[in-house]
Amino acid sequence: MRVLVVEDDIRLGNALSTALRRQGYDVLRAVSAAEALDAPAVDLILLDLGLPDGDGVDICRKLRRNGVDVAIIAVTARGEERDRVIGLRSGADDYLVKPYSLAELGARIEAVIRRVRPRPKPVIDVDGLRLDLAAHTVARAGQPIVLARKEFALLACLVRTPGMVVPRERLLLDVWGTAWRGVGRTLDVHMATLRNKLGEPAVIETVRGVGYRLGGNAS
Repeated sequence: MRVLVVEDDIRLGNALSTALRRQGYDVLRAVSAAEALDAPAVDLILLDLGLPDGDGVDICRKLRRNGVDVAIIAVTARGEERDRVIGLRSGADDYLVKPYSLAELGARIEAVIRRVRPRPKPVIDVDGLRLDLAAHTVARAGQPIVLARKEFALLACLVRTPGMVVPRERLLLDVWGTAWRGVGRTLDVHMATLRNKLGEPAVIETVRGVGYRLGGNAS
């Protein structure tokens, strides 16, 4: 997922961008309102409201008036209720007050993306694999593949975003309900077993130090 970080504090912006890249996001940077409005298309904007050449609220309004379909999280030191109401009414999907933790930011990003993205199809095809998310069944070339519950959950996480890296922390949270690194070895073992059962280990790519990615295109 491509994220635009709009932050005029260079040190804070760079630190935030580095943290997001470690989570598997493709990050672009902007330090002004002008750069934010001229930036390429992204999936999510983390928007500081206090910019040197304009107010982030005005950026929200311009983007929405122009019909730009992008998720926006306002990130600001303005914590008063009036400021939050103005920010949300201007077009922001969420409002996060500084200082904040990376854990809270990550949770808010995931929550916003869930709200703005369409619900996944109940049946997804990816390069010969067919997943029925409702029936919890998997088949390759018409032949059923028997997966354990957590193996199916891992594959479902990957198949929803084929070609994109899913960070290890997100897989641990979604499948085991924790991001504790102590269960990281368990994730690796389940992923190895899943690859073997799929019969084509290369279909799931390991992105070292980040997470896993499923190749192919969904339909």
